[in-house]
Amino acid sequence: MAVINDFDRHPSIPKPQFTSYSIVRQSFVLLLIYLSLGILIYSLNRHHFSGPQTHPVVDALYFCIVTMCTIGYGDITPTTTATKLFSITFVLVGFGFIDILLSGMVSYVLDLQESLLLSAAKADVDHLHEAAHAYFFDLKKGRVRIRMKVALALGVVVLCIGIGTGVMHFVERLGWLDSFYLSVMSVTTVGYGDRAFNSLPGRIFASIWLLVSTLAVARAFLYLAEARIDKRHRMMAKWVLGQDMTVSQFLAADIDNNGFISKSEYVIYKLKEMGKISEKDILLICNQFDRLDTGNCGKITLADLMESHQ
Repeated sequence: MAVINDFDRHPSIPKPQFTSYSIVRQSFVLLLIYLSLGILIYSLNRHHFSGPQTHPVVDALYFCIVTMCTIGYGDITPTTTATKLFSITFVLVGFGFIDILLSGMVSYVLDLQESLLLSAAKADVDHLHEAAHAYFFDLKKGRVRIRMKVALALGVVVLCIGIGTGVMHFVERLGWLDSFYLSVMSVTTVGYGDRAFNSLPGRIFASIWLLVSTLAVARAFLYLAEARIDKRHRMMAKWVLGQDMTVSQFLAADIDNNGFISKSEYVIYKLKEMGKISEKDILLICNQFDRLDTGNCGKITLADLMESHQ
């Protein structure tokens, strides 16, 4: 027992941590550096950009956000070779940079919503109808189902469009239809350019609102795609489990060719049929098993495990 206790205290490789909070913190720092560089370059060359001006720093931030989010209103445009080269570099780098940096922020908000809803569901589990409750929440796995994630993401998009419409109406003095039109065109990153933010308060608002809303739309599309893939996987699993095993399938499932199929072999074969695991994954796991099976007896003993850690 003393040897086993010493073995249990053997240092192991820590599990990688992928927390939303750490992603948000790193994203915020890198975003500040990226935008600060863009603002500095724009401010030093602001006379080489055409368009209505309000405040140098606000205009620089507004231009960088509109460029990085690939909206392109066209109200502020570069006029010289140097500023055009700067815009090309900024949009090419920002095109991939914006999703990596800010998707963590949107994920953090949605994960927070998910955890709050899940906590509320667990607290009220006795008061909810079982079928309706299971439709939205998977308490056994501790997560919100994909259909609820889609609803949350679409709710955030609708909220962003509504906030944008209200601000454009009262700040930019646009009609309700034009406000709604500009809000939708901005959130979807279409940006025809016939409407844009021209006032100082409007551009300050747009610098924050455009970042959140465009990423919220991207996250909603991601969840919609995930929902379609999840539905396809469930249909495939239902079809695979409904099939009777043929002789050819029996021979394919008999991995060690011993004339019978064990429960583990059956599970592996069905997972392969469902597309949840590939032959490459199985090969990698088998190779790791062979490394741990130092006695080549087809099973891992405690002695093998202790020997592999020496």
